Amino acid sequence: MDFADDKKKGLQKDLKDLEATISDAKESLSTLAEELKNLGEGIKTLDKEVAESTETRKDEHAEYTELMSSDAAAKELLGYAKNRLNKYYNPKLYKPAPKRELSEEQRIYSNMGGELAPTAAPGGIAGTGVTALVEISQHHAAVKEAPPPPPEAFKAYAQKGKESTGVISMIDLLISDLDKEMTEAETAEKNAQKEYETFVSDAASKRATDSKAITDKEGYKAEAESVLETAKEGQTSKTKTLMATEKFESSLHAECDWLVANFDIRKEARAGEVESLKNAKAVLAGADFSLLQKPVDRSLRR
Repeated sequence: MDFADDKKKGLQKDLKDLEATISDAKESLSTLAEELKNLGEGIKTLDKEVAESTETRKDEHAEYTELMSSDAAAKELLGYAKNRLNKYYNPKLYKPAPKRELSEEQRIYSNMGGELAPTAAPGGIAGTGVTALVEISQHHAAVKEAPPPPPEAFKAYAQKGKESTGVISMIDLLISDLDKEMTEAETAEKNAQKEYETFVSDAASKRATDSKAITDKEGYKAEAESVLETAKEGQTSKTKTLMATEKFESSLHAECDWLVANFDIRKEARAGEVESLKNAKAVLAGADFSLLQKPVDRSLRR
């Protein structure tokens, strides 16, 4: 009974430990499941942010390219207008158009007295050859409309030199504004591109870290599931063994309790048997052995 009781206590302790193991494993699985969910959602959100940032960067670059093209065309047109004004007001600053480049066949033909076809007039805006559609920004909007005519009295005293200088200065100011706008746009483009590249690099690093964390936690989850399954099997086995031990202990108690309860009666009965045997022995010790020589009735044996 002591052995059965010790075994029962050991099994109960094992079951208590297994219950703690099962509880810890379930808690770990719950925590890991929540962490895996958060990591997965975080990666999806990060991928979405990278995609949106990429689209925004494309739009910004397209706007930058369009602005630079527009401003370059505007500068070219203003330069052409300034050069035409210099032709009349500042001949020394005038830059004539480059001479016509003749091919070898055209040079031979011309040297032989042939007349070449006239060069086609330049197209584009106002015959300048600038074909880009120029959209002047708001700070240029003031020059879209011609300034109001000066008073009649002032016209009489105005000088062409001053007028031409004022117009050329205005053109120089516009060109300077365009240069400033292009410089600012170029700086903003470089900064935006640098920020985008940094963001993409950081996002890629974080994604790699989170992906590795998911792989590791999936491994921990599989290990916790294995521990839980093993603990459950052990719990089932220990529970069956404990039930068998308790049944065995119960049967021992039933038998031993009966023995204890009937001990006095059995002791008294045994004492009576011993006394009877002693009396029988005494009788036999004083008996006439001649009786043993008499023939024995075989029917009595039956």
